[in-house]
Amino acid sequence: MNAPSDGFLHEKLQALHAQADEFIAVRRDIHRHPEMGYKEYRTSDLVAEQLVSWGYQVQRGLGGTGLVGQLKRGDGTRAIGIRADMDALPIDEATGLPYASCNVGIMHACGHDGHTAMLLAAAKHIALKGVFSGTVNLIFQPAEEGLGGAKKMMEDGLFRQFPCDAIFAMHNMPGQPQGHIVLRDGAAMASSDNVTITLHGKGGHGAMPHLSVDPVVAGSAIVMGLQSIVARNVDPQQMAIITVGAFNAGIANNVIPQTATLKLSVRSLDRDVRILLEQRICELVHAQAQSYGVKADIDYQRGYPVLVNHMAETDFARNVAEELVGTDKVVRQGRALNGSEDFAFMLEEVPGSYLLIGNGDGTGDGHGACMVHNPGYDFNDKNVAIGSAFWTLLVERFLPA
Repeated sequence: MNAPSDGFLHEKLQALHAQADEFIAVRRDIHRHPEMGYKEYRTSDLVAEQLVSWGYQVQRGLGGTGLVGQLKRGDGTRAIGIRADMDALPIDEATGLPYASCNVGIMHACGHDGHTAMLLAAAKHIALKGVFSGTVNLIFQPAEEGLGGAKKMMEDGLFRQFPCDAIFAMHNMPGQPQGHIVLRDGAAMASSDNVTITLHGKGGHGAMPHLSVDPVVAGSAIVMGLQSIVARNVDPQQMAIITVGAFNAGIANNVIPQTATLKLSVRSLDRDVRILLEQRICELVHAQAQSYGVKADIDYQRGYPVLVNHMAETDFARNVAEELVGTDKVVRQGRALNGSEDFAFMLEEVPGSYLLIGNGDGTGDGHGACMVHNPGYDFNDKNVAIGSAFWTLLVERFLPA
């Protein structure tokens, strides 16, 4: 199929386009009032109020400010979960838009305002006009940006209280044409681990280095040695990243410091590679430190796991996407991304798929090509209709009446 059908789907898309302005306004309101992870009080109140008005049973307090809106219809026994994230980032907005953030130092620089608006628009249509039989669980999650809100919601009983047969999530992607849908089965986003290495030497005068044990020299050797792990220990056909993002030591040019600290970001697209990286980093750091006569303390914090999309659920989402927008606007097997996502925790417990919707590639009106986590970023409002139409169709195809 190269284009959406003219019957049922045309009417559905028309309906979602007709209500798009309402939810574009909601999106811009959320954008103007961004909130950091676990502090999404206003956003959570707004979402809950809307869901209740459409007849959803709303459970709040999961993961702090997280909530679930549940709607049951017919005698179907299956349940679907759809997740949207709500938190913003600690960035000063530089868009100059009339609805720019009014909270200094905080902005929706990743499009979570748009993700929330798309799911709210779908929620209204599903409640008022949806034709399905089963249970719909709409999950509005806090604290995706590095704080593990998905895991916190799960620890608070998300899937015990709201069991799902499959779960889905969507993220906008600048650089992809607006409204195009990108899917991928298997490993789709990288794991992300944070490592802090503290080197303990012996401080002293810069003119008498032989009386000191220099942690700066040891740290420099470690920085260079770490790159050999990717080059010589990891299969060249596997992705692995070890980034030293910070190297802090000393404050004066003639003083050898007592300590030095390195901070690392470690990423991979394979669970076994992730284990290998941790093993080799710890081995190399201790060996290098010992060779320079310093002591190394390693704080290795495992963050988000590899996000692995399930094949059956991804195939299902592909079919829905092609039915909705046509094969020419669907990338069936996109490239894996080196970024990380805490939806990975949910996919470890429930089968499902995480997909992307193009935010714009800079052509046409030039909107949407600015990458996320940038002070000039803005979510493309044209995606409110198409994103909500996708969620609506996904529900009806997963829970046929």
